This record gives sequence, C-alpha cells and structure tokens, in this order.
Amino acid sequence: MEQTLEGVVRAWDGDGVFSAYDARSESWVFIAIHDTRLGPASGGTRLERYDRPVDGLIDALRLAEGMTYKWAGAEMPYGGGKAVIARSRSLDADERDALLDFYAARLVSLRGAFQTGVDMGTTPEDMSRIGTISGHAVGVSPDRTEDPGPYTALGVFVGIRAALAHRFGSPDVAGRSILVQGVGDVGLPLAEQLSEAGADVRLVDLDDAVASAAAARTGAAVVSADEMWSQDVDVYAPCAVGATLNPDTIPRLRCEIVAGSANNQLLTPRDGGALHDRGILYAPDYVINAGGAIALGRIHLGERDEETLLDHVRRIEGRLSEIFAEAARADESPVVAAHGRAERYLEAHD
Repeated sequence: MEQTLEGVVRAWDGDGVFSAYDARSESWVFIAIHDTRLGPASGGTRLERYDRPVDGLIDALRLAEGMTYKWAGAEMPYGGGKAVIARSRSLDADERDALLDFYAARLVSLRGAFQTGVDMGTTPEDMSRIGTISGHAVGVSPDRTEDPGPYTALGVFVGIRAALAHRFGSPDVAGRSILVQGVGDVGLPLAEQLSEAGADVRLVDLDDAVASAAAARTGAAVVSADEMWSQDVDVYAPCAVGATLNPDTIPRLRCEIVAGSANNQLLTPRDGGALHDRGILYAPDYVINAGGAIALGRIHLGERDEETLLDHVRRIEGRLSEIFAEAARADESPVVAAHGRAERYLEAHD
C-alpha cells in the first residue's frame, strides 16, 4: 500500500514545508505547516527510522493535515502542523541528543511559526530539552513537563463509550470485547482503563515482551499479530502506526466498531466509506485521539487545574455522539460528518 510523494503532494493543500539535513546523524527534519487560520501551527515531533527520507516527508504532510482537523474538531486556537525527524539508522545517546539540539535550533529559526510536543519516538524529557533551547515546546513549563499519553487514552476511552452507545444503545464497556493494537504510551493506559471497567481486553504488539508485560499488568489476553484479523470483537482499537485501515485489511475486519488512538488510521479517505459500506462504525481518528493535544494545548494557554483539563478531554464523548448522529441521519460515514463539522469551524474563523 505504498504511497508516492507526487500523489500525496497533489492532494495536499498546506501552507508549506521546512526541511533540513543533519549530516552528523544522517537524518532529515521535515516540518509541515498545513493551515494557520485558527492560530500558530502546532503538532507533535515524530522521531522514527525510515527506509527513505521521502517516507518521512509523506508522514509529515499527512500528519500536519490531520492536526488542522484535530484542532478544529476540538475548537482549539491552533493551526495544523507536524514535525518528522527521519533517521536512517540507529543512533547512540550522544548522536540522538545532538540531533534534538539541531532540530531545536531549526525551531528557533522559524520564530514561533511552529510549536511542538511529544509524538512517536519522542518523550516528555525530549520536549524539555527542545523547549529549553527553542522556547517552542508545548506542555513544558518550569514546574511540570506533561506526558500527553494518559490524556489521549482517556479521550479514546470515552470515545469508545460514545461508539458503544451509538451502536448498542449503552456506553457501558463491561463485558465488551476490545482488541487494542499497540500497547505503548497510549495503548497501555487505555488497556488499563478498559480492564478496570470490566471489558474483555485483548492486546497485540509487534514486541511480544511488551505485550506480555502489558497483559500481566492489566489482566488482558495476548493475541499474536497473525491472529489479530481473525478476532471477533466488538471494538478494534488501533493505537500504533497509521494506515492500518486500507483495502487489504478492511475486508478482513471482524468487529462492529473501530475506535483507537493512531493517527491517519485510514490509508485514504475512501477507506472511511468502505468501513461504512461494511456496517462498521468508525470513530474519526483526529476526533477520538485529541485528548493529549487538548490537555497540552490548554496547559500552554495557562490552564493548570487537573480536573478542568480532564473535563475538556471527556467532552470528546459528546462530540463523537453528535458526529455519529449526524452521520446516521445522512446515511454517510462519520468521516464525512467530522470533516464537515471541522470545515465549518475553520470557515467561521477564516
């Protein structure tokens, strides 16, 4: 399901891309700014290994666009942007630190046009380092450095409740079978919340040791990657990489609902229609996974009360309920309803 740069760029309507090459680590930095109608571009920094630098650029473009709609869907005063640091090889600790410093210096040169936070491959400690140099890391302050993962997990948990209520008439997760794919910074706390609420949780992760440790901690069952698509479950929760919903996998799904934290879960927007045609309820990724962005964004705006932050994250449940209802009335995919809702908000602030 490889995407070409030409195809992605032709479909992309963003403002622009900043790129830089760090010769010491043989890594590329791509900062994509998609839309700034709501405010300065803001999004996470992803540090991952790519076989081709162009794949990192493609990720940056798609993720930046997703951030535009995430902020609009959450009605937050930020624009869509994303940074991808594409490394080509393993880095030792000194090389990694130097690469983060190189990246932070690039943020300084952008003079606040892009603000960043934690994403795959980066940590709250990384953001503290980047923020100290650049002054443009969200969720970092003199007295606290936030991990967005638990907030994102809470948003996915209440989003699953909204999906269950729409599909089955009750938001109760107790007794519902839920497959969590990827038990990292979001998948693990999500699995914990689901288990505590009485769900039948099943875990799958590319790292068997990680999956086993998570299962021991949560009481969930471990499913191998080979068995994942044959699982009859109420909810499939993709919480790892994107594009797991595509023409190859959608026909194999054996679930009623897809609701997870991964970004860009659909390979293309057409895949949302394919899910709808199969009768599978899809929670648009940029709505259900916005909890971390909402919390860190509000901390950046000066909010410090934890219960208030959690309340803002819990509002994802109501937003998704409205999207599901609108989509049902129009007999369309929730992807269409969510996109229309976000576009209306963007146009109102044009």
